[in-house]
Amino acid sequence: MNRTNRALAAVLAFLTPVAALAAPPAGAVAERTAGGQLAVSWTSAGPVDVLLAEQPGASPAQAKLVSPRDSDGKYLATDATAPRSYFILRDARTGETTRVAERLLPLEGGSNFRDIGGYATASGRHVRWGMIYRSGGTPMLTPADLNRIQGLGLANMVDLRSSEERVIAPSRIDGIPYTAVGYSMMPLISNVNRSSEATYRGFPTMLAPQIKQIFGKLLSRQAPLAYNCSAGQDRTGFTTAVVLTALGVPHDTIEADYHLSTLYRRPENEMPKLSPAMQETSPVAAYFGRTLGDPVVRKPQPLYTADGTSYLSFALDEVKKNWGSVEGYLAAEAGVTKADLVRLRAAYTE
Repeated sequence: MNRTNRALAAVLAFLTPVAALAAPPAGAVAERTAGGQLAVSWTSAGPVDVLLAEQPGASPAQAKLVSPRDSDGKYLATDATAPRSYFILRDARTGETTRVAERLLPLEGGSNFRDIGGYATASGRHVRWGMIYRSGGTPMLTPADLNRIQGLGLANMVDLRSSEERVIAPSRIDGIPYTAVGYSMMPLISNVNRSSEATYRGFPTMLAPQIKQIFGKLLSRQAPLAYNCSAGQDRTGFTTAVVLTALGVPHDTIEADYHLSTLYRRPENEMPKLSPAMQETSPVAAYFGRTLGDPVVRKPQPLYTADGTSYLSFALDEVKKNWGSVEGYLAAEAGVTKADLVRLRAAYTE
């Protein structure tokens, strides 16, 4: 080996350990314990500084250091009293950071109200926390829930539900700009009675106006934004798949997020008690009265067919068949251009 090669080898040998260390904490998760505290966990090759912030975009300098040089990969937050807590995990040696927050909002009367932040994109970026929320219906929220949601700083809400659902189960969230598209639930009930496949194959066309609303608001930076249907799993699940695809999140991650609804739904909070008189005058109220009286329906069911096919795949197959791709669907139905996708990824990933 000549002198030049020996020198290069020495430099590479010196840099290799540094490169090995140059990775932010991975696998970060924040989950609520039975006692109501937030447990944060992660994996890292070395010690990690844990910082706590009340705003999703806070820099490390704006956050509070709550656990310096933490080496056991876990931290139990006893001082996370804000409506929403965001943790910055900083490698104590390299300074690289990872953000994490609780995915499901701990609402007493909520169902499936969660943040879609934190997911890794194909390019290695991550969806920003605290910017886009998905949810089930909100007619049963408590005053404490409303205070927590007020703390999210929502700039807009898009209701994916039908005209009838919005009448029989009005949202309790006030003071936030709110938009919806009027349509009848009856054709959807007809599809549900036929098959879940028929229901999902109808979503791309049925929800195109709402998708256009959501992307218009995201592009005009009307965020944080929340959207919901009644269960927060079907119409909301398809909508979230479109949003996450537009942000560059891989399909496997999108499927995993979709199936979290089985864990996070609370059907008893999605619809108020419907009086006999209301059920007599509203076929949609009668439908919900029957289905919510069924103990099987009141327990969230896995979102798969008997042969293991994810319901979401039917909607995405319809998109591929008729528009070629989610990007083609967004271009045709919502006017979202390739340049818009670049803007969206710049605004909502980091």
